[in-house]
Amino acid sequence: MTIRPTFGSLKSKLPLGLLCVCALATAGCFTKKPPTSHLAAIRLGAPLVPAPNPDQLAAEPPDIPLEETPSFPQLVFGRSAPSRPRVVSVPAPEPSRADKSKEPTIVPEVTTEEMIAAKNESELSLNIADRNLSLASGRALNTMQQDLVSKVHGFSDSAREAMKAGDWPRAKTLSKKAEVLSAQLASSL
Repeated sequence: MTIRPTFGSLKSKLPLGLLCVCALATAGCFTKKPPTSHLAAIRLGAPLVPAPNPDQLAAEPPDIPLEETPSFPQLVFGRSAPSRPRVVSVPAPEPSRADKSKEPTIVPEVTTEEMIAAKNESELSLNIADRNLSLASGRALNTMQQDLVSKVHGFSDSAREAMKAGDWPRAKTLSKKAEVLSAQLASSL
């Protein structure tokens, strides 16, 4: 019994077969390698310079006449007047540090009730910060705790300066920062 392929099965395999034939046709010969270029055979040579004729060396060089160059218009003109003398100016003496007044501070307008509340809160926060700093005095502190101590001192000093200047909202803010950092220091002890 022989099995014959049906026309339907050949029809489905025809595109696949054509694709294989095209791939083989474009691939070339599998046994022959393509020629490779050999860079070792390429040499860079020096340019060929003709050997000088000894008779020409003995003779004088040829006289080549110079062409006259056209004159160009002068673009830079000289000064007819002498230059001005340079006078070194003496800088004005700066006023001494005592003469300089402090820069004016801009203080926001606050009511008397707000000012009294800010003053009380500032003083309370500074007292709490000083109490927390006294807990840390005399103890061996690590670097983080030492950093906190220096920041609390900085905020406290700035708050006291703001109090002297009458800037109560700023004093309140700075003293609150000192209080919060001192509380963090006290909790880490």
